[in-house]
Amino acid sequence: MYTYKTEILTVSTKWFSDKANAEDILMLDKMINERASDGWELVTYDYMATSTRIKGAFVITFRKEKA
Repeated sequence: MYTYKTEILTVSTKWFSDKANAEDILMLDKMINERASDGWELVTYDYMATSTRIKGAFVITFRKEKA
């Protein structure tokens, strides 16, 4: 049995494109590695752009076996 945790990682402000960039990927990698060191396993993630196309976010789900 697993415990699941979902987090939102807001990315940098976008002015010309709503796509994730290299800085955003570094933030995502950092979060994944931090959670992994605490025993969380990445299950899924998705990038969501906002309707204003200025700010976006990753929605990230982790899981860990129940103790």
